[in-house]
Amino acid sequence: MTPVRIITLAAEQKSADVTHWAARAGWVVGLLLFVALLYWLMREGWKWRGTLQGDLPELPTAPDAPGEPTLTMAGRYHGSTTSGQWLDRIVAHGLGTRSKAELTLTEQGVGVVRPGARDFFIPAAALRGARLESGIAGKVLPEGLLVITWQHGDKTIDSGFRSDRAAEHTAWVEAISTMNSTTEGAR
Repeated sequence: MTPVRIITLAAEQKSADVTHWAARAGWVVGLLLFVALLYWLMREGWKWRGTLQGDLPELPTAPDAPGEPTLTMAGRYHGSTTSGQWLDRIVAHGLGTRSKAELTLTEQGVGVVRPGARDFFIPAAALRGARLESGIAGKVLPEGLLVITWQHGDKTIDSGFRSDRAAEHTAWVEAISTMNSTTEGAR
């Protein structure tokens, strides 16, 4: 092929002009409306779940004098579920909001400070145990989570936390288990 022939072929190949702008715009608008509808339905489902869990009492707040910290941990709060049912997320009172978290274990209990979300406190008498799990509330982490089980009203709750340093999890499990056995002995 000669260079003139290649240039001619390149000049002849041209894509067709788009003539159906209205149809394309209609499809795009329809798709955006569909996505907005799905988002709205998910939001309404979340609010409905919170309404169904309205019988859950208000979360305890930290005492004025919580005592000397035994352990501290910085990381993420991944959510709370009904104990033993890791997909039954609890959303009432902000327990369904994932956020950064700072945990402090004292002889009074576990303080959970969450910037941008509602803080709460787990009294020592309410602690039922702690364990390592791979997931909670639809969130699975291969490195694992610290799951603290506690009693709130008539509901037993599992709350999942992930430390910035996963090696801390074992110390928390041991400390809460020790605290729990001491508290049960006092009951």
